[in-house]
Amino acid sequence: MSSLEDLRSRLDLAGQSHLLRFWPELSADQRSRFVTELSQLDPAELRAHCRAAAEAASRDSSSEQRLDQRMEPVPAEFIGGVKRSDKETLCEWENEGLLQISQNKVAVLLLAGGQGTRLGVSYPKGMYDVGLPSCKTLYHIQAERIRKVQQLAEQKHGSKCTVPWYIMTSEFTLAPTESFFKENDYFNLDKSDVIMFEQRMIPAVSFDGKVILENKSKIAMAPDGNGGLYRALTENKILQDMDRRGIQYVHVYCVDNILVKLADPVFIGFCVRKGADCGAKVVEKAFPEEPVGVVCRVDGVYQVAEYSEVSPEVARQRGPTGDLVYGAGNICNHFFTLDFLKTISEKSEKMLKQHVAIKKVPYVDDEGNLIKPDKPNGIKMEKFVFDVFQFSSNFVAFEVLRQEEFSPLKNADTAVNDTPSTARRSLLSQHYHWVLAAGAGFLDSQNRKLHPKPRLADNEDPPAICEISPLVSYFGEVRRKQCLQGNTVLLHHRCLHNQR
Repeated sequence: MSSLEDLRSRLDLAGQSHLLRFWPELSADQRSRFVTELSQLDPAELRAHCRAAAEAASRDSSSEQRLDQRMEPVPAEFIGGVKRSDKETLCEWENEGLLQISQNKVAVLLLAGGQGTRLGVSYPKGMYDVGLPSCKTLYHIQAERIRKVQQLAEQKHGSKCTVPWYIMTSEFTLAPTESFFKENDYFNLDKSDVIMFEQRMIPAVSFDGKVILENKSKIAMAPDGNGGLYRALTENKILQDMDRRGIQYVHVYCVDNILVKLADPVFIGFCVRKGADCGAKVVEKAFPEEPVGVVCRVDGVYQVAEYSEVSPEVARQRGPTGDLVYGAGNICNHFFTLDFLKTISEKSEKMLKQHVAIKKVPYVDDEGNLIKPDKPNGIKMEKFVFDVFQFSSNFVAFEVLRQEEFSPLKNADTAVNDTPSTARRSLLSQHYHWVLAAGAGFLDSQNRKLHPKPRLADNEDPPAICEISPLVSYFGEVRRKQCLQGNTVLLHHRCLHNQR
């Protein structure tokens, strides 16, 4: 442990000597914990971090340069997709993906460092129940999708296989996530195949470049963004674990998408067949002004252009077919080869751009009083997982249907979009359509056949509540089961296929 004199010297080098101003008031235990925290900060890195944060925040965001003259869409030959490809080609990609899964070459990696603050809860988003008949949480649904895709690969190729589940948490989410998985017996996955690790936490900084104290003996810290993945992979020896298991391909996704297809065989197969080292799933933007990033090329290299970096005029441009020229909306759903992840983590991570988030950060004032600010007072710096696209030597994009694969959970039900209600509706509507596609029908409480509705409005609930367990169908293959085809299914508007 560092001596107090050594600690003062290190903080002086970093320009952060104010952090010890309450030292005389601290108890022995508080001092011990504080010294441990401060000793983990490298003075040169801390100084550079604080300086960069203050400089970035001081720039007028309105003067940020538009990318209009520097950007171009992803060339058509590097885009695949559900609408763009025939059934035979999609089947070939699916078979390739199932082959790779059957050979234990595919892993999934969940980005789960954020809390459910905007949802109005203090626990991790993955533990959230959106109100499904089964009461399953996001973690539960995702675990069952892993089990099902393993089963599909085993049935196809006759060999038992495993898709390891790596879960990147943060200081805020690691302990509750570990406890939740233990309480639920890892959702019947092998405990050794669920690998949790923690991303780095970095100090929040005031506008004058000073580290903020959360209380008298603790720095205000925040996760370093989902782009902190690459450093965390090295620091937690995750790449070594993947190597040991023979993993070659990694599917990375965010926790809050209730429709995510983990280890999607079609996406995996597409990327493998194209020889890609990096790939991104995209959805067509709902409208030109939708506030989502766009996958494109800027100065000849791939990246995600934030909606604020593109003028409305360019965002509204349409091609000969009437589609948006810049319509490839980013959904944080990516494919990486293990070799690519090694290169990024070992060589390129430090080159990733730091993004600025201006936040309200609770702090202690000079008298030691806890202050909860009513306006933004601090800077949190973060990296984005997709900023590695620029380093890809063979990047591809894969377009999927929004109604089938993207419905994020971000806000409480007081908001209009991305709420528990919209996520629940998306999943139940999908399952309702799966049953219709199988040629089955629905009965009401009087045993009368309900008129099918193949098309539903965005805000319209399906006429029958039907939840299909991922253990029954990974992505609608239930429609090929003889037990559904041509039959009238469901009782009293409800059908819950739910197996352990």
